[in-house]
Amino acid sequence: MWIRLRLVAVVLSICAPSVVGAHEIFVSNEKDNTISVIDIRKMEVVHTMRVGKRPRGLKISPDGTKLYLCASDSNAIQEFDAHTYEHVRDFDNIDDPEQLALASDGLRLYTANEDSAAVTAVDVKTREVVGRVDVGVEPEGIAVSPDGKTVVVTSETSNMVHFIDAAKLEVFDNVLVGARPRHAEFSADGKKLWVSSEIAGSVSVIDVVTRSIERTITFQVGGITKDLITPVGIRLTKDGKKAFVALGMANRVAVVNAQSGVVEKYLLVGIRVWHLELTREDKFLVTTNGVSNDITLIDLATLSPVKSIRVGRYPWGAAARP
Repeated sequence: MWIRLRLVAVVLSICAPSVVGAHEIFVSNEKDNTISVIDIRKMEVVHTMRVGKRPRGLKISPDGTKLYLCASDSNAIQEFDAHTYEHVRDFDNIDDPEQLALASDGLRLYTANEDSAAVTAVDVKTREVVGRVDVGVEPEGIAVSPDGKTVVVTSETSNMVHFIDAAKLEVFDNVLVGARPRHAEFSADGKKLWVSSEIAGSVSVIDVVTRSIERTITFQVGGITKDLITPVGIRLTKDGKKAFVALGMANRVAVVNAQSGVVEKYLLVGIRVWHLELTREDKFLVTTNGVSNDITLIDLATLSPVKSIRVGRYPWGAAARP
């Protein structure tokens, strides 16, 4: 009996970090050079991590053990232990990384390099750059298809979405979208690509096979002028039914029927909402509110904000454990 109990204790101790961290959200604070770690169950910041200069895009590895961060002004991708929060290593000499994407197997990382108009592909294990792809001017939004075969990047000044063959690391198509595309998001089945255009005030839904725009979604918020409706972050629920769009200076999140493209509701959040993240099992939507220096938690069961949580200055990106 004693041996059996001890074996159970050992197993529990091995599993404990994953259980403890399962409900955490990581938020990058652009002006403070920090990441706020938020426990969703407690609805409070439980830790603050010191990171590189001007932290923006961040992702957690598919197994939930590693956190990768774009430290834009440090010209590096930084890797952290997602359980202990300790800095592990840097992927150096990566020019001005803004957003990053991880392949579903966690073995390759892609980043948009704004200043050099390129996409960099990195082998996560070796930390070696395996290739660079020239794209349009000021690339920012980047995503990898669920099957890992296609990388897309948005170029803000070129007003384009570039489709890149992940195996060849070559651009095979370009799609013109609305002015200043900021973010790209694949649907869970990989068939659609959603792209926000900040200045155009719209979202383009692109058929991935034909690379044609099948729908353009626009937004109208009562009492808000059109120039203040500036879409940036997008998140899609796993069941493919809902899309959420951060409307920037409108201080709203649009709730969109992902099948019809109809805007169903606008949710008031903090000031200048930039990016979004969904927590485990799509229970909460997290918004990063860049000017009010907080995040908003939205309960997806009721589609209503439930709490604002103070973080660092200029919260930019957010990442939840898969």
